[in-house]
Amino acid sequence: MADRLGGRRWGWYTGWLNLLGLLGAIAGIDYGCALFAGAFAGLQWGFEPTPGSLMVIYVCVLALHATLNLFGVRLVGILSSVSVWWHLAGVALIVGVLWLVPAHHRSVSFVFTTFVDGTGWDSTLYVALIGLLLAQYTFSGYDASAHLSEETTGAQVNAARGIVRAIRWSWVAGFFLLAGLTFAIQDYAGVQNTPTGVPPAQIFLDALGVSGAKALLLVVIVAQLFCGNAEVAATSRMVFAFSRDGALPGSARWRHVSPRTGTPTRAVLLSVAVAGVLALPSLYSPAAYTAVTSINVIGITPAYAIPIYLRLRHRRTFRPGPWNLGRRGVPVARVAVLWVAFVTVLFCLPQTHPVSLATFNYAPVALVLVLTLATVWWAVSGRRSYRLPEPDRDSPARRIGDEVGR
Repeated sequence: MADRLGGRRWGWYTGWLNLLGLLGAIAGIDYGCALFAGAFAGLQWGFEPTPGSLMVIYVCVLALHATLNLFGVRLVGILSSVSVWWHLAGVALIVGVLWLVPAHHRSVSFVFTTFVDGTGWDSTLYVALIGLLLAQYTFSGYDASAHLSEETTGAQVNAARGIVRAIRWSWVAGFFLLAGLTFAIQDYAGVQNTPTGVPPAQIFLDALGVSGAKALLLVVIVAQLFCGNAEVAATSRMVFAFSRDGALPGSARWRHVSPRTGTPTRAVLLSVAVAGVLALPSLYSPAAYTAVTSINVIGITPAYAIPIYLRLRHRRTFRPGPWNLGRRGVPVARVAVLWVAFVTVLFCLPQTHPVSLATFNYAPVALVLVLTLATVWWAVSGRRSYRLPEPDRDSPARRIGDEVGR
């Protein structure tokens, strides 16, 4: 869309930013899964999570997702369908158990009005703003429907419908889950300094005991595994499509599709390998997880906003598709562009004080490196090799879509 509205170079940078955000999403989801798995192992076997051991778990999670995605699109589709129901049922289970079982709950005023600053900054406003990171991170994976659109029947409507539904259900489920967790806090100081390394695990433990905590941790871990698997699928399709358009170094290698499974196998392996590299700073930095989620946000949200900005620039000639916002489209688009510009700058700023090697937010470094690589590669090869092909019924992506639609 950015390519068609603004020209090849707009599409080029949009694709590179989107790819950075998707890779950050894999790293954020799967490293979060490793943290929860480490907490579960601690309760079950007395395992003591260290940066090194968590990295081993993280690599195992990445390997699992790579393996599942190499089996073919049918398995990915089945797992994605199961994932939706697992997440909804899991949220209902967690909220219900945390509401019914604990004898003590926090007050409404504590949940909705208490403000705690653990960042070291003196500015309440700044702390509140950087606290938006995890909320923004949560609302940054709904584009998976777009990345799988070539494998979706009726994509002009169904992909858009999937995006809207993902946002709606994420908001509803996320609100009730966070409210349920916060109401169930028994010892706030204990949650902050939990030996599990995962505050929600400590909430489960304090409110439900060891057995209940382990059961709910398993629910969360399986949900994270589902989510990470879907993110690997979306990212590998982005790598495939971008390579098909001649935009990545070694494009001919990464756009290869397995004739047996119909899966872009090399794109899958590249996606999980780069995601693994993004989390390496966690070996020495306790702030690495925050940085990884920031990489996702400052990469993928500008990629969302660029086509919207171009749609505003060309609104007189823009032709809406069958799914559109009607008269609300232009004002919503303006708000979206301004918001994305704001949060992109915000999440490049330091998250904790004082700033040191251990607390450094390296997300803007990743952003600068990717933009530099994109600029250099455009000059070296992209201006000649980058192209946006017309839809082809005989293309590998289209054949994958036909198979999924059966």
